[in-house]
Amino acid sequence: MTATRPDPAGESFAELLGGRRAALDATLGPLAFGIAFVAGDRSIEWGVGAAIAVTVAIGVWRVLRGDKLSAVLVGLLGVVVAALIALRTNRPEDFFFIRIATNAASALAWAVSIMLRWPLLGVVVGAVLGQRGSWRRDPALLHAYSRASWVWVMQYVVRLAVWLPLFWAGQTEALVVSTIALTWPVVAACLAVSWYVMRRSLPKSHPGLRHPVLDTAPAGV
Repeated sequence: MTATRPDPAGESFAELLGGRRAALDATLGPLAFGIAFVAGDRSIEWGVGAAIAVTVAIGVWRVLRGDKLSAVLVGLLGVVVAALIALRTNRPEDFFFIRIATNAASALAWAVSIMLRWPLLGVVVGAVLGQRGSWRRDPALLHAYSRASWVWVMQYVVRLAVWLPLFWAGQTEALVVSTIALTWPVVAACLAVSWYVMRRSLPKSHPGLRHPVLDTAPAGV
């Protein structure tokens, strides 16, 4: 029998994690902020009001569709905090400070997790699949998750490389456009590329993400 590449039930990271939908939601608040900010003659109040209103509307829709209330509240809290910072400093570009800070923290966390041999992609997917830490006892899966996690590090680095100069220059409109361009499209690309790296990193005979081939020795930390 000819060995083929693993295909775990035809799934992908996008299907397992729902990342594209979450990323699409994340673009609507900044888009609303930008439109209202420009339409209101560069009014921060208009911008943050529109962003909060759109985020609340999305949250209500998600809850009605059965999504977890906690996830919706976290998203709303992020927008509210960003709005309060911008209103407090009277600098419209500060609406994006939280987003920039969380991307910097995420880049660091993902890189450190790989070095500690607890790649966050494995942690997240393992939790979704109900595997706890069993995937770490599969050397092939641990290696593949580590390689694929670097793709996620790079998405945060790319955003920071674009956003930080715009933030320091006070280019609010450019921040709005770049946030939209670097959220859903980049997450979609990251999901696809990391899935490709994952599949290419696993041996042809490996049964896939749902079926770790457990080593008798625990993975080193």
